[in-house]
Amino acid sequence: MDISVEELTSVDKEVTLKAKREDLQEDFDKAYKKYKSQIQLPGFRPGKVPMGIVKKRFGKEIEQEEISNIIQKYFEKEVVPEYEPVGETEMLDFTWENDQLEVKFKIGSKPEVEISDLSKIKVNKMVHDVTEEEVDEEIERTLEREGNWEEVDEKAEEKSKLIVDVVTLDKDGNPVDGEVDENQEIDLRQEGAKEFRKELTGKKPGDVVDMKMGEGDEIDRFRVTVKKVQKLHKAELNDQLIKEQSNGEADNEDEFRSYIKSRMQQYYDQTAEDLFKNDVADALVEEHDFEVPETFVAQIQGSYVDQLKQQQGGELPEHFDAEQYKAGMKDRAVREAKWSFISQKLQEIFEEIEIKPEDIDEHLGVEAARYGVALDQLKQYYAQQPQMLEQLRSSIRENKVFDILQDKVAIKEIGKDKYRELQEKKDKKNK
Repeated sequence: MDISVEELTSVDKEVTLKAKREDLQEDFDKAYKKYKSQIQLPGFRPGKVPMGIVKKRFGKEIEQEEISNIIQKYFEKEVVPEYEPVGETEMLDFTWENDQLEVKFKIGSKPEVEISDLSKIKVNKMVHDVTEEEVDEEIERTLEREGNWEEVDEKAEEKSKLIVDVVTLDKDGNPVDGEVDENQEIDLRQEGAKEFRKELTGKKPGDVVDMKMGEGDEIDRFRVTVKKVQKLHKAELNDQLIKEQSNGEADNEDEFRSYIKSRMQQYYDQTAEDLFKNDVADALVEEHDFEVPETFVAQIQGSYVDQLKQQQGGELPEHFDAEQYKAGMKDRAVREAKWSFISQKLQEIFEEIEIKPEDIDEHLGVEAARYGVALDQLKQYYAQQPQMLEQLRSSIRENKVFDILQDKVAIKEIGKDKYRELQEKKDKKNK
């Protein structure tokens, strides 16, 4: 079998395999003998069907299957060791005509990445110490969440909850047939209820309000009939509530405040860590300009569809356009691909990276606590899943990369409000 390679880009290659029937005949003969021993036809004893009949009746299918086997074996034996493809290999063309075989593949190769001076990479890192005021606000949210709603014959306030019927109107203000939503719940406290809060505050059961939402040609018109007004009675901060909300870790209000503050600080610290990882990866991707294999990008795009399918309970929406979705995720996939190769290069550079048994035990311990399973049981499960174990090791290696990067790059610590302001500007710029 002959092989030729065309360089499409610095990381994309087109591989062509060619062969004649005489190159494949030995494999065909072995395949015919194997199937001859298995084929059963009326009038012949098992395995005694004449070879001429086998070739006439089943020759095309046998040869097609064997060609696929030959291509796969040759690809794994000759192409993979030589070119070390990354991503999913894409078959571009396949022809088997006039005893001539020609197969074309598109493969990707690992790009050459030269890491820049890390000390010149600048990254913002959010730093926040939880205040007593924030603790007060969180306790207030807890008391509201654990409270109960009472129906009242009063005017709606900005903190009321309403039960309403909503009728869609046409541009002339007439009800649209069939466009009625009954017994809809509107919590006027919520940010998304801003327009309703403006129009319905002060209204009482039985009041009818015509509303418009939107701008220009995108205006929605509807009629809201207030059926019920509900008032919130917050829960009481007593010993029972404190124990329930702290999982038994606090017995009084002071301990509960400490518990809340500790949990909030953990949340902010973890959030800051996650944001730093994302920001430093973005900074490194932006700093390093190199091509990534299209096959690898396509593999990542496909994984996005798989993730979405999993989130949807295993089934995608009926008219979901997977190709359009993947096209919309192209930039994100390229960014992820670039970071993957940068991370690999950093792992080679940072010689101090080493995965120890205690690293795996620590990670599994956290997972066991999160899902409420025994650590030994989780270890046994991972031991039986080599692919998942390797994914775990890869995740630990990457976390160690981020740990080292914190000492290598230039970090500017800023407060959460300033960080959010800068992120909003960055998001607007990228749109």
